[in-house]
Amino acid sequence: MLRFAGFELDQQRAELRGADGTPIKLRPKTFEMLRLFAASGGRVLSKQELMEAVWPNVHVGEDSLFQCIRELRTALGDERRQLIKLASGGGYLLATEVLAGPEPGPVQAERTATDPTGEVAPLPPVEVAAVRPQRAWFGLSRQATVAAVAGLCVIVMGLAVAAPALKPDLLFKRTPPRLAVMPIVDDSKDARGAAMAAEVTARLTDGFARIQNISVVAPRLAAKGGDGTGAPAASSDYELRGELERRDRSWTLRARIIKAATGEVQSVIAASVAAEEMDAQLAQSRLVAGVGHGLARRLNEILEARVPRAPVAGASAGGDKVAVEQALASINQTTRERFGAAQAMLQKALSDYPDNLDIAVALASLQMRGIQMVWFSPEEAVAVEAKANATLEQALRSKPNSIAVLEAYCRFLSATNHFVESLVTCAKALSFDPWNGSALYLIGLGQVYLGRFDDALATFLQADRYDTPQASRWTWLLGAGMTYALMGRYEEALPWLQRSIAITPGTGRSHFLLGAAYQRTGRLEEARAAIAEGLKLRPGTTRQSVSPPMKNASPVCVEAWERVVQAEVDAGLPEQ
Repeated sequence: MLRFAGFELDQQRAELRGADGTPIKLRPKTFEMLRLFAASGGRVLSKQELMEAVWPNVHVGEDSLFQCIRELRTALGDERRQLIKLASGGGYLLATEVLAGPEPGPVQAERTATDPTGEVAPLPPVEVAAVRPQRAWFGLSRQATVAAVAGLCVIVMGLAVAAPALKPDLLFKRTPPRLAVMPIVDDSKDARGAAMAAEVTARLTDGFARIQNISVVAPRLAAKGGDGTGAPAASSDYELRGELERRDRSWTLRARIIKAATGEVQSVIAASVAAEEMDAQLAQSRLVAGVGHGLARRLNEILEARVPRAPVAGASAGGDKVAVEQALASINQTTRERFGAAQAMLQKALSDYPDNLDIAVALASLQMRGIQMVWFSPEEAVAVEAKANATLEQALRSKPNSIAVLEAYCRFLSATNHFVESLVTCAKALSFDPWNGSALYLIGLGQVYLGRFDDALATFLQADRYDTPQASRWTWLLGAGMTYALMGRYEEALPWLQRSIAITPGTGRSHFLLGAAYQRTGRLEEARAAIAEGLKLRPGTTRQSVSPPMKNASPVCVEAWERVVQAEVDAGLPEQ
């Protein structure tokens, strides 16, 4: 038993408990990482050391490591990074005293034992010295036994009558659906294809294993000498199957979710990457994210549809889904004209189907983007925020595990400067779609405002490794460039800002940051040109209005933004 900062780490039962003794749920890999930190004696553990210890004999990228670190900080309430610290030169350490204590005694351990499913196991029978009557049950007389059985029958009948009004989980524990990730078939006719397919299979398995409302099962391997594709795992509800191809200069991964009982294909996704333009690990990461992101969202829609809910009027209307998809396809293509067209489309759909929650959520999410871009007047913004807040709270009550709802609420919290809360909500969105670049961008944004620049940079770089959804790509490129600038690393900021502007040139804010980076790297003419272009896109911008809202921002962030704004002023941004 290891104790630190009010927590107990029970190594025997692989359990972390809070100060009140309540178990805190951790994934096995995350628990193992915490155990390594607690047993390290305060020593800095390098990233390589952690990855080799937690994933022995398996190659994983740093994104898996960062995911575990984030989960640990969330579980420990370590938003300010006072417990798990990033050491200079890389690596991490647990920065608190760890005390070793006695393990639970045999009686205590027996009476609190858990079975492999995590449920509390029945307590072992306690021997009683007194001799019981021959006809006694559980130490009760025949009369008491009859009364107890009668009472039990009344309780069971009462539950049967009440069952329709109760949530199913109150009576029966819902078993999560089981997904079998089958080995990806190598159709590449390339010497590297088999290794590539095996790595893609492993990354897909690892990614889907992070999704909290499904259970990932390993397939039975085919017999030696077979085709190597494996046989379906027993009792799986869904299967993920796919093929890897190499054509011309690109790798293409095609994958599908299949309903195991019927063979019905639920969703098909394909992703391609240039074979020669990136290293193998980045190619694998982007292939897996490209199919994993789409399949995770489709699986989320399927599982959410299985949960019984109160009917929503207009929910089955035909035109709503098309309107939502078309409008949200433009949510990150942030020109004022595209924003206005998307908003008008959703408002028209909502007027046709006023009780459709999906349309209302999509409109709230889009309008939060408008607030972030300051496309509403202050009076309009107040009204939009209030309406969006009411809509999203209703949606969360109805669909608490919906990726679309969680994304929208995460965007709302970020746009209204509730950064700590946004980190929690975005992390929950990632727990249903680990490859969600939009959620990662919003997490990185929250980390920026909280002054956690190292964490933010790692988050934006992870989003870039996934590159999904591609429509949002410019956001994390901008995020990385902005973070480098806030850290005073202007030379490193330049390529990220340039790539962001190349994808979405109409924002203006990116040009102001680019002007600051050019100014501080001595490229003065380019700095003035960038500021001039920014003013053309956002006329009237001055020192007073160029910064984003700083409500709830940390002093570290505020000070860094002031330095960047001064660089923009030096490059030609008007004072007033």
